[in-house]
Amino acid sequence: MENSTGEFVFVLHGLNDSKTNKHIYFAVGLLVYIVTLFVNLILIITIILDKSLHEPMYLFIFTLFVNGICGTSGFYPKILADLFSDSHVISYIGCLSQIYIIHCYILCEFTCLTVMAYDRYLAICKPLEYHNIMTHQKVVNLLAIIWLFPILEVSAGTVLTVQTPLCGNNIDKLYCFYWDVIKLSCTDVIVHSVYGYIVIFLHFAQAVFVIISYMHIIRASLKSKKEWVKFMQTCLPHLITLTNFTLSVLLDVMCARYGRGQELQALRNILGMEFLVVPPLLNPIVYGLKMTQIRRRFAHMYSHRLKAVRQN
Repeated sequence: MENSTGEFVFVLHGLNDSKTNKHIYFAVGLLVYIVTLFVNLILIITIILDKSLHEPMYLFIFTLFVNGICGTSGFYPKILADLFSDSHVISYIGCLSQIYIIHCYILCEFTCLTVMAYDRYLAICKPLEYHNIMTHQKVVNLLAIIWLFPILEVSAGTVLTVQTPLCGNNIDKLYCFYWDVIKLSCTDVIVHSVYGYIVIFLHFAQAVFVIISYMHIIRASLKSKKEWVKFMQTCLPHLITLTNFTLSVLLDVMCARYGRGQELQALRNILGMEFLVVPPLLNPIVYGLKMTQIRRRFAHMYSHRLKAVRQN
């Protein structure tokens, strides 16, 4: 369980079946990582520079893009390094850090999507009261909840993990994940199970809130063509993102808890990568292309800058 320096290390077995095509996987992974960073940063800069986009909905989308960069940066550098290494190991501190970053990304994403559902509910179901309810202070409070709530949840899990004695160091995954480490415990994991169920319950409550919100939103949108157009422009991208992210995380957690056997390794790898690869890449494309105002401001801003460069 220790390397040559005596430091405790984990061995990641997710890449055991990928030894023959490592260079291809590395090239594809690096390209996707660069594209993900590029499209997210471009839209982050667009929202920062354009004051007309300094509205609650776009600030929440901005948070989604920032969180996507954080999540991918907790995943890509390590796996890209492992593709050029024969020994796929990670230090204890490195593993805890990766768990912290990835789990903060997951919970922050879900909390942000819940807040966005609340914002869309107010905008479509209570348009006349929207600005009175969604004040500047309310937006600041919601942004604080999006970041602080997941950080506190993950911090609690990290403290429990640090206090857990381990009797193994083999992780059947591409990266460190909370439950994969806890399964190596020498002692009973009832406390971790209770913690996990509490987290699941809290975010299940968020899911129920989102469902109820969208029942009201769809009912209100069907009353007029204008409201239906608004729904298609602002809510459909949110629904696509929410559905994709929720299903991928749920399937991965179920597989991590109950999946057994080497024959499921390829499935575990796909499920484990999906919510880290697809949403951060899909979100900027979906919101950038589908939401008219972002698309127009983006095209307007960069076309003017391109003309200025050509004139100089």
